[in-house]
Amino acid sequence: MYPIQFGYCLPIFAMPGGYLFRTPNYAALDTATTVALAKTADALGYDSIWVADHLMLGKDEAILEGWTTLAALAGSTQRAKLGIIHQAHFFRHPAIAAKMIATLDQISGGRFIYFIDTGTRPGEHKAYGVNYPDTMEERMPHLREGLEIALALWSSNTPVTFEGQFYHVRDAVCMPHPVSQPHPPIWFGEAHPLTFEACAQYGQGWNSVPVPVDELQRRLDALDAACHAIGRDPNEVERTLEIQILVAPDRAALRERLKEMLARTPPGGAMPDDAAFNAFIAGETDDLPAFLTDTWLVGTPDEVKAQISRIVAMGITHYMLWFVDAPREDGMRLFMEQVAPAFRG
Repeated sequence: MYPIQFGYCLPIFAMPGGYLFRTPNYAALDTATTVALAKTADALGYDSIWVADHLMLGKDEAILEGWTTLAALAGSTQRAKLGIIHQAHFFRHPAIAAKMIATLDQISGGRFIYFIDTGTRPGEHKAYGVNYPDTMEERMPHLREGLEIALALWSSNTPVTFEGQFYHVRDAVCMPHPVSQPHPPIWFGEAHPLTFEACAQYGQGWNSVPVPVDELQRRLDALDAACHAIGRDPNEVERTLEIQILVAPDRAALRERLKEMLARTPPGGAMPDDAAFNAFIAGETDDLPAFLTDTWLVGTPDEVKAQISRIVAMGITHYMLWFVDAPREDGMRLFMEQVAPAFRG
């Protein structure tokens, strides 16, 4: 039903070292390098480009603000869809966010995907003085009410008045409407019963963070159940996966890339405590450790193709890829040359 697509997760923060989270090869955030990577991803043919939505994250808590970055990318890229991973609801008033989305969708020619989320990391919300209710049961009603405002603003040709429990707008106009009709695709991405319910009602996509395949299947089953509960066909919701990837021509190159990442570990920083991983790094075995294979795409192009094929069989069609060797371009180029063609007609 949906074509296989590959997205590029843009490193707008650095998390160097042995923690091996998202950007372990990025020594320090460099804005010019990051923007250049987005342009390269677009030119190489990645179907989508994604940025994170945090105010403080990574080395020195240095991260580019997601929405501002995405707006710049709308003008500097030509074809890739654009989105914010887990766009944090409480960072922006939903009526203002709706106006921003409509504008960016206009500027980009209908390339925006609205990946909505209640947000994570309470500390950054508190640091910036942003409201962040303590529980999902408190946060989700805010999100749903905000989404109702956005949908009304995007569809109405007359001023919108909305008197909700949390938000109020009076005679608000959102013109021009988004290019995408009836609105930009709405994605959700938390494995919580309330999120599955909201996705079943409003969503065109649902995304999982990296998890082992048995947990991924459990989440997909929960999404199906939420759709069936309201009489919706689950196949109407696109399944997507955000995942880390390390692809290299052979074992020697793979091991060398990982060694580069481990060498960037700051003093006192976390290092993998896994015997099989350490044996692989030491060259004692060429077997890829479960420490990586459980939640990464990792290996040679043929191995990565096989890993993706198994996940495709589960119904996942859009892959949002964190190339852990970035800002090197080796992995992102090798993937488009030797992996992606196998999944495109």
